[in-house]
Amino acid sequence: MPDERTLLAFDYGTHRIGVALGNALIAHAQPLEIIDTPEKVKRFARIEELIVQWHPDALVVGLPLTADGGEQLATRQAKRFANQLEGRYGLPVTLVDERGSSLEAQEIVGNAADDAVAAAIILQRYFDARTHTEQGQ
Repeated sequence: MPDERTLLAFDYGTHRIGVALGNALIAHAQPLEIIDTPEKVKRFARIEELIVQWHPDALVVGLPLTADGGEQLATRQAKRFANQLEGRYGLPVTLVDERGSSLEAQEIVGNAADDAVAAAIILQRYFDARTHTEQGQ
């Protein structure tokens, strides 16, 4: 049976959160929006609206690691955010290495806000990794 799950992905930041949407059947991610407020209550209110609107089966959160794969403050913040999502909404959350995603996003959008594009890149990495694993590569 094909995997038809809908996923929401997040590029977490302390001031903005990029959001992307994707479908596992076609393994394609697209930027959705940027939640542009540092207020936690407003952030989670908007995330809840998105969850109600899109009915995702799972969530993906970008994991900001250092160049050598180590953890940093942003790594711990993203993990905390992922745990909060899982606790609040009862959906499985997968962390995906986001190294370089913001640079890739900037190449696509130039000087415009790139958080949603970065979230789409993170989600596309998730899909690509699953495809590689399923093909035994």
